Amino acid sequence: MDHDILNALGDITREKNIDKAVIIESLEAGLQSAARKKLGAEANIDARFDPDNGSMCIEQVKTVVIEIDDPDTDIALEEAQIEFGDEVEVGDEVRWELPVAEFGRNAILVAKQILVQKVREAERAQIFEEYKDRVNEIIVGTVQQVERGNVLINLGRTEALMPYREQIRGEKLHQGKTIRAFITEVLDSAKGPQVILSRSHPGFLKALFDQEVPEIQEGIVSIKAVAREPGTRSKIAVTSNDERVDPVGSCVGMKGSRVQAVTRELAGERVDIVPWSAEPSLLIGRALSPAVVNSITLHPGRNEATVVVNDDQLSKAIGKEGKNVRLAAKLTEWKIDLVSAREFGIRERVTDEISMKLGEMEGVSDELLVVLETVGIMSIADLAHTSLETLAAVPGVGEEGADSLLATAQATHTELSRMIDKTITEEMEKEVAEERPLFDEEALAEAGDAVETEEAAAPATAAIAMAASAA
Repeated sequence: MDHDILNALGDITREKNIDKAVIIESLEAGLQSAARKKLGAEANIDARFDPDNGSMCIEQVKTVVIEIDDPDTDIALEEAQIEFGDEVEVGDEVRWELPVAEFGRNAILVAKQILVQKVREAERAQIFEEYKDRVNEIIVGTVQQVERGNVLINLGRTEALMPYREQIRGEKLHQGKTIRAFITEVLDSAKGPQVILSRSHPGFLKALFDQEVPEIQEGIVSIKAVAREPGTRSKIAVTSNDERVDPVGSCVGMKGSRVQAVTRELAGERVDIVPWSAEPSLLIGRALSPAVVNSITLHPGRNEATVVVNDDQLSKAIGKEGKNVRLAAKLTEWKIDLVSAREFGIRERVTDEISMKLGEMEGVSDELLVVLETVGIMSIADLAHTSLETLAAVPGVGEEGADSLLATAQATHTELSRMIDKTITEEMEKEVAEERPLFDEEALAEAGDAVETEEAAAPATAAIAMAASAA
């Protein structure tokens, strides 16, 4: 019994956490390679290891033939009968044991290299299998190295990579710091499995709430949508499967404890939580919180929504650097056209003045107008946003007619839009100019007071002139 080999195999099994059967298979492969190193690359070698007593058996196997084609695998009948007895026949396999001591130092080194390589491959395969099933999970690791913006994170059995693009901007990560990150993918590369981590992925925010909110873990509350601008602001839409449970309150927690825990993990990132709705208008209105919305007009064909807010709510709806409306668009998956009530009023008036009916467009006859309206094309804008294939399928249009009609509609719609936008801009500038005071009121008051104290009988026009000069 070879206790040294058994102990060595036991150590490898514990340290590498690899199945003992895999280690034994690797050892046998190494012994076969060592034997072939001595006897020839094509030699048929059978190596066996007994895990019960630690014994090894290495045998060379040859086939009995009349004429030898390959001396590494064949043995002549006469030679085989001399060696193994007269009962040996052509086609039989004969084998004899090879003493390990005869292989020599180089062959043993080859066996060791094969064993190490096989163990390493088995370890890589096991790591890959372990982590590939943990994609979209949060994992805890220690920052090992920061190089050229990328961060290497020690996960214990392997290293993970967090590229610069997956980090929270402005967050300082130093060597030895313990962090949580989100597994986005696991790559099976030639150098071994590579785990890719992220702290900027929307899934990381969702997974953090999964950990912090018991109602989410129990399936009572669900996160339906997430929108992030990592490190600054995020929005999530939540819903409840139980009418008695408030989804927003569950995520906020007592005195904001749960959402604050998420915010601390995300380097101070502000998180807005809104109730989910399957009705787009309602969801868009909630997503633009804290702004109060006046009205929402949906354009489903273009997946656009025109949202009107009072002038004093416009800055809230837009948010700092446009973050609020941008996140609302990501959360709802609708393109949001945000306008003030004043601009909307001007837009409606100007649009009515400059509008053109579909029947007035060049190339649209009365008969064609009826057909287009039948299939739901009611305006020049509808026609301009219709696909060529859809238009060609309209009765009486055809491919050639569709191409010409679509080009005319797009050109007309573009020109009308340009004229409308230009007129709206001019009207807005005109209104602003009319509201701007001619003189600065404070300067006018100060100038008036000065004139009264200096010369009470001076004409009023003198005070106005001074106010104008001060302005």
